[in-house]
Amino acid sequence: MSEHFGTLSDGTEVHRWTLERAGTRVRVLSYGGIVQSVEVPDRDGRTANVVLGFADLDGYLDHPEPFLGALIGRYANRIARARFELDGVAYPLEPTAGPNSLHGGSRGFDKRVWDVEPVEHGLRLSRVSPDGEEGFPGRLEVTATYTLDASGALRFAYEAVTDAPTVVNLTNHSYFNLAGSGTATGHELRLAASRYTPVDADLIPTGDLAPVADSRFDFRTSRKLDAGYDHNYVLDKGLTAAAEEVAELHDPASGRVLTVATTEPGLQLYTGDHLPAPLAPGEGVALETQHFPDSPNRPVFPSTVLRPGEVYRSETVYGFSAR
Repeated sequence: MSEHFGTLSDGTEVHRWTLERAGTRVRVLSYGGIVQSVEVPDRDGRTANVVLGFADLDGYLDHPEPFLGALIGRYANRIARARFELDGVAYPLEPTAGPNSLHGGSRGFDKRVWDVEPVEHGLRLSRVSPDGEEGFPGRLEVTATYTLDASGALRFAYEAVTDAPTVVNLTNHSYFNLAGSGTATGHELRLAASRYTPVDADLIPTGDLAPVADSRFDFRTSRKLDAGYDHNYVLDKGLTAAAEEVAELHDPASGRVLTVATTEPGLQLYTGDHLPAPLAPGEGVALETQHFPDSPNRPVFPSTVLRPGEVYRSETVYGFSAR
């Protein structure tokens, strides 16, 4: 089911779609592929929205930087010095986070209107990113399929093909607050990651894969999440063909539980410390499944290169329950 959600300044209409199954209700926008809301019950059956979002289109247009709920591309996270080399050719990008490129540029996938068609229990979003868009090479054909499975879990399945060598790293940028209001302070997190990628002052990886043991980065056993995280975790399972569970977020007050399963080798934990008004710092936590930041400039990291004849595939599943 879709409805009119607003109109952009160029006259392009934006629509909102509603998906509902097994107690989960999700609203998705054609603008940015944004997940506007995810409503799920607590341990007492009371339903609340557990992701951050704005009530109208102007909210997203006026406050783009948090990337609330958006489909991020062509490259999620940061690329150092807003440039990379591929096959001996240098590709300059637009600096959008200090000297670095962030989340695909100032008009990345999160600021594009996607074609949307219904599929069984979900939606298929698609668009063609032309050669040179935001500085990235190759004509990239992208599909992102959002579905609700029989348990009410929200599944993201991405595919992309290119006509020239390029780099691709897609994710969903939802911020979760399982309490449904207030802040995510007090949530408990477990992450199946024994290492993380330390960063410099600009949040660019140093290239090290540091152990989490005996540090504040260790979430291998569930514990209370505090502030001060915007780091990529190296998932123990690595890159896999099928999605495997890697994280659990739990709100003891409501009993709501979020599980994260993914094919990706990394997960960016961001505690929302710099969320701007009208949001509040720490109001939500992002668990962005992805390849590592700055991989195009780090040959030792898992590769994000996509070549003609290959198919980029990535899948992430957010499951919901209560206890």
